Amino acid sequence: MRLYNTLTRKIEELTSQKENFITFYSCGFTTYDYAHIGHGRKYISDDILKRTLTYLGFEVKHVQNVTDVGHLVSDGDEGEDKLEKGARKYGKTVWEVAEFYRKDFEKSMRLLNIFSPSILSPATKHIPQMIDLIKRLEKKGFTYETAEAMYFDTSKFKEYGRLSGQRLEDKIQKAREEVVVDPQKKHPADFVLWFRRVGRFKEHAMHWDSPWGDGFPGWHIECSAMSMYYLGDTIDIHSGGIDLIPVHHENEIAQSEAATGKKFVRYWFHTHFLKVEGVKMSKSLENFYAVSDLVNKGFNPLSFRYLCFQTHYRKTLNFTFDALTASQSILNKLYDTVRQLRTQNERTQLSEEKLSQVNDFRNQFRVAIGSDLQIPQALAVMHEALKSNIPSTDKLDLLYEFDAVLGLDLRNVEEVQIPSEITKLAKKRQQAKEDKNFEKADKIRVEIKNQGYAIEDTPQGFVIKKN
Repeated sequence: MRLYNTLTRKIEELTSQKENFITFYSCGFTTYDYAHIGHGRKYISDDILKRTLTYLGFEVKHVQNVTDVGHLVSDGDEGEDKLEKGARKYGKTVWEVAEFYRKDFEKSMRLLNIFSPSILSPATKHIPQMIDLIKRLEKKGFTYETAEAMYFDTSKFKEYGRLSGQRLEDKIQKAREEVVVDPQKKHPADFVLWFRRVGRFKEHAMHWDSPWGDGFPGWHIECSAMSMYYLGDTIDIHSGGIDLIPVHHENEIAQSEAATGKKFVRYWFHTHFLKVEGVKMSKSLENFYAVSDLVNKGFNPLSFRYLCFQTHYRKTLNFTFDALTASQSILNKLYDTVRQLRTQNERTQLSEEKLSQVNDFRNQFRVAIGSDLQIPQALAVMHEALKSNIPSTDKLDLLYEFDAVLGLDLRNVEEVQIPSEITKLAKKRQQAKEDKNFEKADKIRVEIKNQGYAIEDTPQGFVIKKN
């Protein structure tokens, strides 16, 4: 397995600290509003990586956080807490908002057939771990306090900027009138470990006792504390969107390695952005779509999953409804193929030539997914296998095997219930063809089509499909 590592900017051979065992941490969702299809793309990439690792023989321990406190509107500790903003917007308590959008997020992930992590880790359930980590940093001299907060002093961590490639001196503090900046903050890149319940956060609804006063954790400390608590000081793989590289993930590295003196993450895995019709998704542009919006428009959510497969995870995905419609059409044909292969039940002793074909398709698929998740190539291999002349049952077995990685839920494709009157018409058409009354047969085909069904002739007989 070879994987692109953001830290080294190279595709590297993937190795694990423990044989055939991978520790994997995913930055999770901030539960203040609906998850959108951009989030969906990122978590589909994570899911494909985890499925691929499992397919290739690794056991994966996967931890994903739930950010339900401490994530401010700006990733750089500026503005208000997103949870409080969501609570005000929807007229609910912060706890109600967090619970509602956590459940909505989990529902969206199920619709996209994304495996649940081994451990789902809400930030609010791990405050003691965060406090312990901050204490370690304080003891080692990496912190300082202001009237508002406890900060990590980035000037003390000499390798700050290694992941993003930005030099510390190049970080510039934003200067917008609406942004609140702590006047005692030493450097623009310094980040909050613990907010005190004073000033702008005097009425903050979520708060806990700590050695630095009543308050709440900063966003960045949450992921370090939870990932190391469950997976150890050094993690094999850490994932996120590319927007997290310059601030959040840079800060995670700094505080984690400052506390332990060990490498925090061995492979950084980042998914690129999703755009809608070539522009950034935004509610103000009315091009903001949740997974449920696609369902309400009549799309199978797995058609979005299939659409994601057609662009490599390290490239921008351009979402359009035309592309989604095309993906749904391909997926429906794939479902029909599954149904057809099931009915044929053609299992024979494979000749050496056919066995070689099957193994060749399997090897091509493994090469594609093992080469930095080249899923577009893996799809091409799957479709070539379906066009081959290997027996139907072996073809179906291969399809199910590939779907262990692709996650299109092919084993659970339901059989289409064809009304008896449509079946009778199809049989009349078949008889008309045998009688060489092709004009009558064609009229019956049109009648079947007008009722929402299509008929396809195969060497094994006719097949009726729902349009």
